[in-house]
Amino acid sequence: MAISKGTKAPDFKLYNTERKPVELKEYAGKLLIINFFPAAFTGVCTEQLCSNRDSLAYYNDLGVAVIGISADMPFSLGAFKKEQHINFELLSDFNKVMIPAYDMLLENFTCEIKGVAKRGVVVIDKDGTVMYSEETVNPGTQVNFSALKEMLESMK
Repeated sequence: MAISKGTKAPDFKLYNTERKPVELKEYAGKLLIINFFPAAFTGVCTEQLCSNRDSLAYYNDLGVAVIGISADMPFSLGAFKKEQHINFELLSDFNKVMIPAYDMLLENFTCEIKGVAKRGVVVIDKDGTVMYSEETVNPGTQVNFSALKEMLESMK
């Protein structure tokens, strides 16, 4: 089960595709959408991140920052970001520190691959509290973007 609504968001320091550290505190005072996804270059993950890419102007108009988190290495995330023209930060949790802290660790993925991120979305408010949390039951199922946007609209 993903991190609970109302929980103080666990701090993190992860590396982006340029191998620069990014921390939760950099988003203080903003709403933040965190997209957890199992693996770059896979079908549903590509759809999830491209949906966010295509909705980024909408999110920006609401004052919401967007990031993506997976256990992929920064190098593969960089290639994926470039190929898909992703216009927000993708962060590597290769060492699986943040993913378990947000209760988003998928122990068994596919082909006996162990320890990737579940598919899900977490929204953190300006004060660092989890306002929305969703994980899909199956990593092959897409997150509910309509419910996410409805929640964001209710915060206007």
